Amino acid sequence: MAGAKRRLATILSADAVGYSALMGDDERATVDSLNACRDVFRTRIADHDGRVVDTAGDSVLAVFDSVVEAVECAAEVQSDLVERNGRLPEHRRMLFRIGVNLGDVIIQDDGTIYGDGVNVAARLEGLAEPGGICLSGSAHEQVEGKTDLDFQDIGEHEVKNITKPVRAYRVAAKPAAQDVAGTGLFLALPDKPSIAVLAFDNLSGDPEQEYFADGIAENLITALSRIRWLLVIARNSTFTYKGKAVDVKQVGREMGVRYVLEGSVRKGGSRVRISAQLIDTDTGAHVWARRYDREFEDIFAIQDEITETIVAAIEPELGEVERERAHRKPPDSLDAWESYQRGLWHMWRMDAEDLAEARRLFQRAAELDPNFVQPLAASGYALFLEATNSYADSPLENFERALRLANKAISLDDKEALAHFTLGRIQTFRGEYDAAMERAFTPKTRFTNASGIVSDYRKTP
Repeated sequence: MAGAKRRLATILSADAVGYSALMGDDERATVDSLNACRDVFRTRIADHDGRVVDTAGDSVLAVFDSVVEAVECAAEVQSDLVERNGRLPEHRRMLFRIGVNLGDVIIQDDGTIYGDGVNVAARLEGLAEPGGICLSGSAHEQVEGKTDLDFQDIGEHEVKNITKPVRAYRVAAKPAAQDVAGTGLFLALPDKPSIAVLAFDNLSGDPEQEYFADGIAENLITALSRIRWLLVIARNSTFTYKGKAVDVKQVGREMGVRYVLEGSVRKGGSRVRISAQLIDTDTGAHVWARRYDREFEDIFAIQDEITETIVAAIEPELGEVERERAHRKPPDSLDAWESYQRGLWHMWRMDAEDLAEARRLFQRAAELDPNFVQPLAASGYALFLEATNSYADSPLENFERALRLANKAISLDDKEALAHFTLGRIQTFRGEYDAAMERAFTPKTRFTNASGIVSDYRKTP
């Protein structure tokens, strides 16, 4: 590429949340608000010796020589936007997600930048919460201890078009910095379910059992991280509470999580008893609790079995709680995740009126967050259900619309299980049995239905 040079740079990528919905409500006010927010970005970027590269659509892309300057810039931008949003009605507030990455980029003579370093920053922005900041592992290494910000390790994430999983950190919640209506830099809770798995207590009185208790918690963190709609706090953050008497509500505030999973291990003779409790940090109420008794023979086999059993129980339980939570909220106050969950609540009722309402809510979720793939897949499945339950005027037209939505969802995220499930069901109805079987029986991902039954749905390599 003529005139292009490679260099190591810090990339800041930002994007407005729910921009399409804001435009639909009031185009002129939204454009004015976007321009005002961009002025905030430009001022702070210049203050920290950065350079604005692009402002396409509702995004901002900037490049810095220093990671510390980029992160401090991001924090100041979010703080300025908090102040600005505080002067606006809640439905007119404009929040931004920001991602920061240190990586190799290609810079052309006109200043345009390309490469994985830019792509990773954009994916990190998608992992950030509205009003929040998310850093790559490479950026975190450079900034840790050099600012007064705190960071939470949220583990490794597989992101689109990036070969290796990306280690991600978010600016941590601080109890003293909470603010109403979710407009603060430090959010009390993310807009999607989040969980912290605390170190399990060793009640055996035998220090040698400590490793077994820790192994259970570590396995649970790893296994829960595979639930793609659940944000799981990494071990090195949650294990800071190990050995301490904690208030789960305080953990929720400090970790910025909606749920806490805690438990204990007690060994007696040849048997071991493992207890686990899932707690809502907002109310302190138990969502789920179980006790397991096993013969203490193969340690690793027990750890694997208990981990699989607990995760299989928790995933549908969380899904049901999230749907009920969304159903109780006033419709106009629902964010993208809640609109999606409320849509699922209606979809699983499977009558004509509920399926129509489900599709409306899925569309609203997609408009509020264009990066949110699940509502597209769910819309396709709702269309499929309308056709197969004789609620559609033209079942074939419903199938065609469902196919388009499912394929669009897969093009954005080829691990979206419900989209593959919808395609497989339609292929079966069309008599395309070989294609449906091939889709069903190659390694893919997990999908939980309304009854809490977890199935494996697959993707052709």
